[in-house]
Amino acid sequence: MKSKREHWTSSFGFIMAAAGSAIGLGSLWRFPYISGDNGGGAFVLLYILFTLFIGVPLFIAELVIGRKTQHTPILAYSNLSKKSQNWKAIGWLNLLTCLIVLSFYCVVSGWCLNYTFMSLNQFTLGKTSTEIRSIFETVYISSDINLLWLFIFILLNLFIVQRGIRRGIEYWSRILTPSLFFILIGLFIYGFTLPGFAEAAQFILTPNFSELTPIAVLRALGMSFFTLSVGLGIVLTYGSYLRPSASLPKVGLIVAMLAAIVSLMAALTIFPIVFTFNFPPEGGPGLVFQTMPILFAKLPGNLVISTAFFLLLVFTALTSSISLFEVVVSSIIELFSFSRQKAMIIAACCTFILGIPSALSGSKILFPNWATIYGKDFFSTLNDVTTTWMIPIGGLLTALFVGYFTEKDAVFAEFERGTKLRRIYSVWRFAVRYLCPIAVILIILDQVIS
Repeated sequence: MKSKREHWTSSFGFIMAAAGSAIGLGSLWRFPYISGDNGGGAFVLLYILFTLFIGVPLFIAELVIGRKTQHTPILAYSNLSKKSQNWKAIGWLNLLTCLIVLSFYCVVSGWCLNYTFMSLNQFTLGKTSTEIRSIFETVYISSDINLLWLFIFILLNLFIVQRGIRRGIEYWSRILTPSLFFILIGLFIYGFTLPGFAEAAQFILTPNFSELTPIAVLRALGMSFFTLSVGLGIVLTYGSYLRPSASLPKVGLIVAMLAAIVSLMAALTIFPIVFTFNFPPEGGPGLVFQTMPILFAKLPGNLVISTAFFLLLVFTALTSSISLFEVVVSSIIELFSFSRQKAMIIAACCTFILGIPSALSGSKILFPNWATIYGKDFFSTLNDVTTTWMIPIGGLLTALFVGYFTEKDAVFAEFERGTKLRRIYSVWRFAVRYLCPIAVILIILDQVIS
């Protein structure tokens, strides 16, 4: 007998979970640098517009599929594609993508945990800037330490996800996501008091149309796509737990707004510190694990500020990783009728095993010739393959599926349930059928040629 499907207790719980998923580490270490280096305010404006007309329509499309079918990706696409079961391949792609992303994302998240612990131990005390910067290089090649923190971070996810939607993901999202906002607001207020805030605000917010090249436009398009966790099956899976009374367009817009606000606040939190000490702006792991610790060491209250920053990274990573795990766990439950606890243990074990090569990438203990053959280490290879191909293709196929291969009346009926925003349906459908496919193809081309 089929068990009754669990649902979010409220739209607020869903919004906290979905916003937590959308606000990933890229919002903190990628958005600030890319926006400032590609036209500042002009880039930000394009990012917001693309999020509204590309990201949100795809987000809502996944919600429609999820709530309509009450299933996770594989069975959801299978149920809606009555004329052809081939469309369930999208679900398998989503599942595989989530597993691969989890394998290296949990390694990065382990670094965040490690740096939080190091910060509590004041690891920068008495060290020069060169010595502080080189610590991350040591961490990267320390396979045993990376495996330890990978294991601990996966255990945190196991504790949350195995408890289910209401008592696990929703309960902890109600704690973690607001805590994330609280820490970020506190750091933002501190950044506002620094001499470099004005320069940072100019770097991020002042429109510089001379730097708004076609590549910069594509960067803004790509950022709007990756910000909302579309193309992974996460939104679809979370949407399958939504009640009929929830307004899909409303929650989609709210989550997009929260994700955009966090990205901007992160930029205006990090770069005031960077510019106060005349450091060149950069993005990625180099920013948060090498540059920021050097700058924190120069600030009064280093212990508190540094620990708060890395705790922010941990919360950001955890709210994203639990959503990835939920796709894998719920898919295992539906496909094999396993209990949630058993499914989570399987998912955790698979993630740890798949994460071992990424954790060992720096040490080159495993696959020592990988970089020679493929041009980059194992960790970077997985990151590039998922970002360049798997996630965008998942988003493209979702747009085509909803726009052309599902019954229009069924889609409209699901879109209008629980919402007063019925009038925007035609705009949303136009975006899904025409704008989103073109946009995702451009994103793929940009990823390939960059």
